[in-house]
Parts: sequence; structure tokens; C-alpha cells
Amino acid sequence: MATIEKKENSQVQIALEASREEFAAALQKSYNKNKKRFQVPGFRKGKVPYQLVVKYYGEGILYEDAIDEIVNPAYAQAVKENNLEVVSRPELDVQEIGENGLKYTLTVTVKPEVKLGKYEGVEVPYAKREVTDETVDAEIERMRKRNATLENVEDRAAQNGDTVVIDYEGFKDGVAFEGGKGESYSLKLGSGSFIPGFEDQVVGHKVGEEFSIEVKFPEEYHAEELKGADATFTVKIHNIKAEILPELDDEFVKDVSEFDTLDELKADIRKNQEEAAEKDAKNVFINETLKVVADNTEVDIPKAMVDNELENLAQEQASRMSQQGLQLDMYLQYIGQDMEQFKESLRPMAEIRVKNNLVIEAVSKAIKMEATAEEYDKEVEQMAKAYNMDKADIAKALGEDNPYIKENIISRKTVEYLADKAVKTEPKADDAKEEKPAKKTAAKKTTTKKTAEKKESDKKDAEEKPAKKTTAKKTTAKKSTKKDDEAAEQA
Repeated sequence: MATIEKKENSQVQIALEASREEFAAALQKSYNKNKKRFQVPGFRKGKVPYQLVVKYYGEGILYEDAIDEIVNPAYAQAVKENNLEVVSRPELDVQEIGENGLKYTLTVTVKPEVKLGKYEGVEVPYAKREVTDETVDAEIERMRKRNATLENVEDRAAQNGDTVVIDYEGFKDGVAFEGGKGESYSLKLGSGSFIPGFEDQVVGHKVGEEFSIEVKFPEEYHAEELKGADATFTVKIHNIKAEILPELDDEFVKDVSEFDTLDELKADIRKNQEEAAEKDAKNVFINETLKVVADNTEVDIPKAMVDNELENLAQEQASRMSQQGLQLDMYLQYIGQDMEQFKESLRPMAEIRVKNNLVIEAVSKAIKMEATAEEYDKEVEQMAKAYNMDKADIAKALGEDNPYIKENIISRKTVEYLADKAVKTEPKADDAKEEKPAKKTAAKKTTTKKTAEKKESDKKDAEEKPAKKTTAKKTTAKKSTKKDDEAAEQA
């Protein structure tokens, strides 16, 4: 029978014990599991009797697996019986082991108490960026630039907007440095592709000219030896190409779109900009609503939950980079950070996400939000389309009535509920700037097959495997005497 004691900072201590008989049975199981490892003179490997193993090695050699045999199922049962929402791996502390059996405690972090404040009818500024003739014309101008051609220029010097083909080589204190040389390199002037000052000093020179320019590397430059350094570049211009925009007429419209006239194209651009502005304003409003509700909520967030979220954020970043053909460790080398520094930079975001998710969960319980069978089926169908899988296959892989799919649906519906109940107000003067597209709400993201499986695995790890890898405190058990028990890429 487990004894539960609440501690500070959302920690709970679970006290458990096993009788001498139960512990003896666990020792026997540990012996059966490991007997092939034991060697005693006069016996073949794996044939040493139990009593001789204990006499020769000491009973402590069997303790680790015996503890696992007892602790893991007892812990899982205690969590279930006491409805503990565990968010950390347990810390095992053995108080007594041996002739009187096994007495131990497990300390875990659980979800904190959430004290909701006002969450319905909160006042939130709402602003939508204006769509005008100017914004439509700006988009058409971008379309012209995307379809521009380059023509050689011989009769004038280079100017911003031109593309120049150059040779260059950089020197620091008169010595060429690694990575500072290029040949027949195409550089668009004014693009900001090179370090500050470089492109500006190319402006005004003509084809065939060879010249030197002086620059200063930024203090945050990725190469340590060049941070804040003064440097000289020799440059030769081989070619200057001017950007020639196409004529803005109906023929251009036919070439770049499905429309026949400029008026039709403008009308379509305006419609798309209106829809985008409405969507962005809605996303901003949802995020701001959640922020207000979170600010009204009292909760002490356990460090373990933030640390877990930091791992999730780092994995998400690595996954996004991998999809772009990049590796996170190479990126960290480039920006001069190690993994711990990188994770620490994500801590504020992790804290926000953890609190938001706790708030959403508390509100969903307060309003008794549920996921219907139809909503669940639609979610699975959307996942099947997103991953180009057969719906029946992905449903089978996720299992029947997957709790994380339902949790995702409930979270999304709860956030929408809060936004629907919120009161829209006029933005303050300093907020009445052009709205940028909002980031996705910090609520839980759509659960994929892989993330659903990972969450299930993480939960089982937290609830079922305290003995081997999670023991933070030393136990009072005897140690085994068997020695053989111990066991960047450059960018």
C-alpha cells in the first residue's frame, strides 16, 4: 500500500515497501536473469547455484534487477490508484534493503494546481491591417521583379539594384583569410548579402575596374577570428547587369497568372490580401486572448515541465532544420553556441508554452469540453492526407480512440471557445501598427503518428521505469563486487 505525501514545488513522495518474502522472490528472478554472467571456480558459466552466487559475490550483486522487479509495477499501480499526473521521471531512494525486505520512496513532480481567473469575456484588442490600392500595387511590383530580366550594362557605373559579377579576396592585417575569396561571384547590390559596407563601396565602379574597399566585420560574426576585425577586400568587376522589369500590361498578366486583364489580377490580389489580413488578425486575437487568460491565472510551473518543453522545442528546431537539409549541431557551431546555451535561449518560450497548455487544460475541464467521434474521425482523415497515408492504416497505427488525438482536438476547441467569448476592443495608439502574420498559438500542436507514439512512450517512461536510470540518490544497497558490471562534425 502506497503512502502519498505532498511536498513543495508540485512534488509528491510515494513511500512503498516489500516484505522479505516478496524481496526474496525478486532476488530469485534477478538470479535467473543474470546467472549466465556468474563464474565461480569449479562450475560452468551459468551453472553456479543461487546460494553460492550470494556467498561468492554478495547478495548486493542481485539488488539492481531485484529492485526493478519490485519497484516498477508497484510505482505504476501507485500512480494509477492515486490519480497522479506525473510530469517527471521518479527519483528512487532506498531506505532499507536486505533481511527485512525493501523499503523505499519515489519522488516525482506532478502537474501543478491551476487557479483560473477570469477566462470568459476578457477584453482583447482586435486590429486588422488595411488592404489598399498601394498594397495591391506593391504585390504587382513584386511579381514584376520576380519576372525581371538582366541585361548587360557597359556605359555606366554599378548602382544599387544591379547584379555585378566580381572576383574578390579579403585580407586582415595584410594576410588573406580563409573563406574570404570568390571568383565570378554574382552579387546583387543592395541585397545585404555581404557584410555591411561591402556592397555600398562597389556602387560607382565600372566593368573592368580593380579597386580595394575597407570594411569592419560585425561583432557577432560567426568566425571568431574575424569578429569586429578591420579588413581590406580587393575587388574586380567583370560584368554589370541591370534589372529590367516587364511592361505592366495585359500581356504580362497573361504570362504570370490565370487572368486576362490587369483589373482581374488586381481584384484577385485584393481578395487574397483581405483573406490573409482576416486570418492573421484572427490568429493574433486568439494568441492575445490566451495571453490575457494566462495572465489572469495563478500557477507555479515546475522546473521539470519547463525542462521537458525545452527538449521538445530543441527537437522541433532540429526537425525543421533537417527538412531544409541542415543539421542543428552545425548551426550551433555557426552561431557559436553549445546545446545547453541554445536550450537556455528557448526557456522563455518554453515557460509560455507550458503555462498556456496548463491554462487550456484547466479551462477545458472547467467548461467540460469534449471531442466528438466525428471530430476525431476528421482529425485522423486530415493526418492521413498530410502524411499521404491510407486513413485505415494511420488509424490502426494510432490505435483506437487515441488519447493524444482527443487531447489535441479539445485543446484547439478550447482556444477557439476562449476567443469566441472574448470581447474585441479598439487597439491602443501604440498598438495600431500594421499587423504582422501571427505565430501559431502556443497551444498543443496537431498530434502526428510519430508524436503520439513519442508522448505515449514518454508517459510510460515517467510512470514505469524508475529503478535503473532515474536513481538520483544513492541507495543503501551493497554494491556489486564484479568489475565487469560497470560498464561535431566541423562546419
